[in-house]
Amino acid sequence: MPIEAALIKPVVDALLALLQRGEKANLKRNADAALREAIRELLLANPDENKAQARIAIAKAAGILSEDVLLAEDMLQKHRATKAKTAGKSGTGRSRKPSAAADAPAEGKKPAARRKPPAKPEA
Repeated sequence: MPIEAALIKPVVDALLALLQRGEKANLKRNADAALREAIRELLLANPDENKAQARIAIAKAAGILSEDVLLAEDMLQKHRATKAKTAGKSGTGRSRKPSAAADAPAEGKKPAARRKPPAKPEA
């Protein structure tokens, strides 16, 4: 009996090693896909930063330290910096108008008169 047990252990160890290698390969494949999705998300007009950050974290956890991870992190950082700089501005670069409550006349005052367009002569 001890001879049979001695022969079984290396086979079981080899099977476990193959299983772990397969799991690692699957994890890396999923991490690569997550990284591609993160870059695709960041290229959108209005990316979801949290999704992209989570997908980058998945790739890092899987041990992927490639140019793509650095690219995605850099894109995320630049997007956040750009978003912070342009907050509160319209597309033309001018500051936004104050809210309607600020335009309301104070109590007891009349609103400013507005000019009427000039009348068109009838022909």
